[in-house]
Amino acid sequence: MTGQARSLRALVIQHEHVTPGGLVDDWLDERGAEVDVLRIDAETRTVDPRDYSLIVSLGSEFAAFDDSVPWLEREQAFFHEAHHAGVPHLGICFGGQLLARTLGGESFRGSQSEIGWLPTRTKEPGFVSEGPWFQWHFDTFTPPPGATLLAETDAGPQAFVVGPSMGVQFHPEVTPAIMENWVEVYRHELDAEGVDPDALLAETYRLEASSRAEAWQLFEGFLDRVAGVE
Repeated sequence: MTGQARSLRALVIQHEHVTPGGLVDDWLDERGAEVDVLRIDAETRTVDPRDYSLIVSLGSEFAAFDDSVPWLEREQAFFHEAHHAGVPHLGICFGGQLLARTLGGESFRGSQSEIGWLPTRTKEPGFVSEGPWFQWHFDTFTPPPGATLLAETDAGPQAFVVGPSMGVQFHPEVTPAIMENWVEVYRHELDAEGVDPDALLAETYRLEASSRAEAWQLFEGFLDRVAGVE
C-alpha cells in the first residue's frame, strides 16, 4: 500500500443507523484511509469539505425532494460548498439524487420502483459494470446540467459524472448484513411491492463475491477517472 493511499481522508455522510457504509467502509479501510462518519440526522457539528480528499453520501429512507426533512437543507448547503471547492463526491442512491438536485437537476417520485438485483445499460462497462446492482428506490432524478450519463435503466438514470463527482442510483455498498437489516426494518415496502424477502436475501448471499468485485471496480474508477485521486 502506497503512502498516497494512506493519505486519503474521507467523509462518509450517513442518514440513519440502518444505512451504513458497508462495502464503502471496507474499501476505504483496505486503502488505509482516515474516515470521518457524519450522522447528519443526529449531529449538528459543522464540517469543512476542504478537510477531506473525498466525500461519500449514502442512501436514506427519505426523499431527496422532501424539504420537510430537517437536515436536508444543511446537507445541500454542504454539497454546494464541496462542489465549489472542487472536493470529489460520490453520492449513492439518495446521495446521488440529492447531488443531482443540488447541482441543478431534479429529484422526484419515479413512475416505477426498482427493488432487487437488476442489470443496467452501461456506456462504460469497465467502470460501471452492467451488474446486476442492488436497487431499492421509489424516486428518480435527472442528471444536472453538464453531467455525463454513464448508465441507466427503464426506471431512470443509474450513474452520472459531473466535474470531480459522481452519483449512482443503485447500492454498490450493500452487504448481506445490511440486507438482513433492511429486510427486517423495511419489510412493509417489500410486501407492498410483492418482493420475496427470503429470495432477496438468498440472491444477496449468492452474489456477495461478484458484487464486491464490481463495487471495487466502481470505487477505484471513481477515484482514478472522476476524482483524480490516486
